[in-house]
Amino acid sequence: MSEVWQVLIGIVASLLLCSLVLLGALAIARPKGNLLTEAVRLLPDLLRLVSRLARDRALPRRTRWLLWILAGYLALPIDLVPDFIPVLGYADDAIAVALVLRIVVRQAGTQAVDRHWSGTPDGLGVVRRLAGLPAAEPQE
Repeated sequence: MSEVWQVLIGIVASLLLCSLVLLGALAIARPKGNLLTEAVRLLPDLLRLVSRLARDRALPRRTRWLLWILAGYLALPIDLVPDFIPVLGYADDAIAVALVLRIVVRQAGTQAVDRHWSGTPDGLGVVRRLAGLPAAEPQE
């Protein structure tokens, strides 16, 4: 019986270690300043954006798969930081969206994000900053 407990303790310790490593990575990659707060506020619009981008057949397949994986993570009730914790509960979701948006912009371009955004122009500015772009498209 003690071997079973040792295995269970090893599994729990491994899961805790993995969670701590992932939380550390999210803390390092988080948007700086008030951008994280703005991203949490825009989370419903960001979820719509992820869904629309994931269904866009013009995007590379690898990009769409990444978006579907993100959508699955966001839909799961189990998060790195539980959603019932005020502000921080949704911060990990916003950080994950920001990281994936950066990859999507690199692989598919800014036009895809701009085309599928359904929120306000100010919200699009936040999304562009989350993706590592200037808030507004440069005027020619």
